[in-house]
Amino acid sequence: MPSATSPAPGLASPRANPRRMSLTPELVALCYREEVDPGLNARWTPMEDEDYRALALDLDAQSGGAPLWVFAYGSLIWKPEFCSVESRRATAYGWHRAFSLKIDRWRGSREAPGLMMALERGGRCDGVIYRLPDDDRIAQIERLLRRELSSRETISTVRWMPVRTPEGPVNVLGFWLGSTGHDAVSRLPLEEVAGILARACGHVGSCAEYLYNTVLHLEAVGIRDRNLWRLQALVADEIRKLHGAHSAPQTLSGEAKAALDATPVVKISGEKARDPV
Repeated sequence: MPSATSPAPGLASPRANPRRMSLTPELVALCYREEVDPGLNARWTPMEDEDYRALALDLDAQSGGAPLWVFAYGSLIWKPEFCSVESRRATAYGWHRAFSLKIDRWRGSREAPGLMMALERGGRCDGVIYRLPDDDRIAQIERLLRRELSSRETISTVRWMPVRTPEGPVNVLGFWLGSTGHDAVSRLPLEEVAGILARACGHVGSCAEYLYNTVLHLEAVGIRDRNLWRLQALVADEIRKLHGAHSAPQTLSGEAKAALDATPVVKISGEKARDPV
């Protein structure tokens, strides 16, 4: 079975990003700081083992025995943490990726909250879909859910959605903004988002790392999101303002170092980077 961190069959692994980003691993390293995991906020209800299992079984049943695909539009592209047997480029119409979720854990803290991406209504989102293995599907769905959901209140963020692929339409599992209440923000100006991302860091890394790796790997699969490309330049400028243009970088964090060492990225042969419509 393919590993959870390797590109699935059908996708190659180039070692170079064809266009130079303003946000570099050295700038990303300046955002890193040691943070302690504060744990789940008391207002959320933690997911238990039985919750993950029940939801995985329910989603498998909803698939009706058809191949089960997962839509990746952000970090799931480069850090899926579940096994897959096939990958395809895909487009979700009626949705767009945006930094819409406020976080004070993972890549943010209570003192400097961050933002994570989610799917919002409207527009178009280009991404990658991964097909889960049929012989181990329940376990892989559960691994996906444990990665994406930490509380019962976030169960509503997982849903089925149609996407288009070169091989035809596919119904896939995706994660959207959902009913996340006051932790959801919408349509923040990019300049405001950049200020937040340049400052936020949690126990798993910084928001700058998250943005850097997302833009890098989207580019590698032939996707150039104009908003994210503009955002990475704004975040780079903001980091320089915060730390000084000639600040010496800190020791690279794990994800930034992996990016410098050519983290495996996925690419579909013959595809060129393009702007979403």
